[in-house]
Amino acid sequence: MTGMARILVVALALTLAACGDDRQASQAPPPAELTRAALGHYCNMIVADHLGPKAQIWLKGATEPVWFSSVRDGFAFTMLPDEPKTTTAFYVNDMARASWDRPEPGTWIPAREAQFVIESARRGGMGALEAVPFGSRDAARAFVARFGGRIVAYDQMPRDYILSSDEPKMDMDAHSEEERHD
Repeated sequence: MTGMARILVVALALTLAACGDDRQASQAPPPAELTRAALGHYCNMIVADHLGPKAQIWLKGATEPVWFSSVRDGFAFTMLPDEPKTTTAFYVNDMARASWDRPEPGTWIPAREAQFVIESARRGGMGALEAVPFGSRDAARAFVARFGGRIVAYDQMPRDYILSSDEPKMDMDAHSEEERHD
């Protein structure tokens, strides 16, 4: 093998190795589990203290996610022009497997794979409108049958629903319900 051929082989090997590193670096981090140290990005309050589904967004290079007391706030983060656009992962609780009062560990799913119920009678964190995520369309349908609303996919989420100035209302059922929605 000539000197030039060796250089080309080494350059090709280095290029392929770098590509492999880029793929690993660009892979989405796994979801983090919620602790009492997690503060909501917009409210600066303890996320675990709020009812309903939660959201977490991972930004490129971050070692911790950005936490949200509601899924609707997570969507707002992705839509607002002044927020970072370096999202590597967006996770939400699958409410078919989680309690409304306190979503359990291990119920995180990628937001892009979820079915969301909007315009339902259930209110999320701080009594505001919520985009309630489910891992299956059947679970979302069961929720709609019970609480009303309509089902939308991630890429169909209405901007005006997310960014509306909803007046918080208290849902008394949301404060006492321990049951799972399936």
